[in-house]
Amino acid sequence: MTERRRPATSPPRPERTRRIDGGFAFIPNRFLHDGFYAQLSHGERSLYLFFLLAADRTGTSFYSPDRICSIVGLELDDYLALRRCLIQKDLLALDGTIVQVLDLPPKPRRGSRSSS
Repeated sequence: MTERRRPATSPPRPERTRRIDGGFAFIPNRFLHDGFYAQLSHGERSLYLFFLLAADRTGTSFYSPDRICSIVGLELDDYLALRRCLIQKDLLALDGTIVQVLDLPPKPRRGSRSSS
């Protein structure tokens, strides 16, 4: 099996190379390479990204559904459906009103896909 190698190049704007400064938000490479990204709808990706950005170091977000809808631009029913799909796909957990972004499961889990 041939090993994939990246060409040895420098980034177009090396002075703007990303670095981690104080926040907790990150997206593991597995999210793309193991197929999690591809199996989510546009709306699911948008809401998942919001939770990644809003979460603390334990993956927990304390934003209210109304505030999330306002920021992400969703109706409450759409938000609830998208959140339910992300929970079924084992990407989020819910305890009352507290949402936690979970460590990625071993492989993408099928859930009912939202059309949003």
